[in-house]
Amino acid sequence: MIRLARNVFLMMIAVLAFSCGSKKEIKHENDTPTSGTINISVDESFKPVIDEQIEMYEASFPGTRIIAHYKPEADCLRDLFSDTSNRLIIITRPLVYAEEKYLIDSLQFIPGSSAIASDAVTLLVNANSTDTLFSLERLQQQLCGKINRNETIVFDGLKATSTVRFITDSVLRGGSFDTSVVKATKSSQDVIEYVATHENAIGLVGINWIGNPEVKEQVEMLKKVKIAYVRCDVCKDTPYVKPSQESIMTHRYPLVRGLYYIAKENYKGLGTGFTSFLKYERGQLIFRRAYLGPIMDFRIRNVQVNEEIPKSQ
Repeated sequence: MIRLARNVFLMMIAVLAFSCGSKKEIKHENDTPTSGTINISVDESFKPVIDEQIEMYEASFPGTRIIAHYKPEADCLRDLFSDTSNRLIIITRPLVYAEEKYLIDSLQFIPGSSAIASDAVTLLVNANSTDTLFSLERLQQQLCGKINRNETIVFDGLKATSTVRFITDSVLRGGSFDTSVVKATKSSQDVIEYVATHENAIGLVGINWIGNPEVKEQVEMLKKVKIAYVRCDVCKDTPYVKPSQESIMTHRYPLVRGLYYIAKENYKGLGTGFTSFLKYERGQLIFRRAYLGPIMDFRIRNVQVNEEIPKSQ
């Protein structure tokens, strides 16, 4: 009953906010799905694929300009709540109840939100490393500094990033980092470069930074780093898997997270047009080509990996 009452209350607030919002519709001059300029905040983990999405959208609609500001996830959310010019963010989680209620109560916006793809947090090791088999238990113990203290685990920041939050929630599960074995860099690209130059480093980045065999720069970087295997507890055919489009979409790879847009645009503007593009076929094909997991039902792309899974020690 309490939950039902809460939902009814939220619906009443939403209706009231919608009616108020429709009276105070804030339109930007020359701003439509096919024209205008918009600033958006995007989780830095997804810069390669979102750059490609924007390039294609702007080429399709020459009168548009989408300016992406790549930031840690927490900063994207801060922009959504406090920056009046920000109408769209792209992050790795949907809003929670309290955040939705704040947008409705304080800003008189009913937020639009939807999943647009699935991503994998990828473990990287140096190209010279022979240690390429991980389990979530091992990763947890290393993050807490209980084993393998000679190895440095590298993140794209120790605070506010989606990768740190995901690992804290999904792997540490109430534990805490041992900051003597965990290192922070400024970006995903810095994580990859650090692992490439330090043999005892383990890096964590989103798959779209390193997993696309059709991007020359990523192929070249894979000569300096390796994508590690993670133990699959639900697999019958192989005990360890790499992040791939197939293992992401089937959740055989255990470190899978979502990608979502959250919009606060109460009219059909450029933000609405871009999010529709991301959700439907053309945008979904770009996610598919980037080897993320699209939400549309496409045929899974198989990639031949000329590498044998090393035997477990």
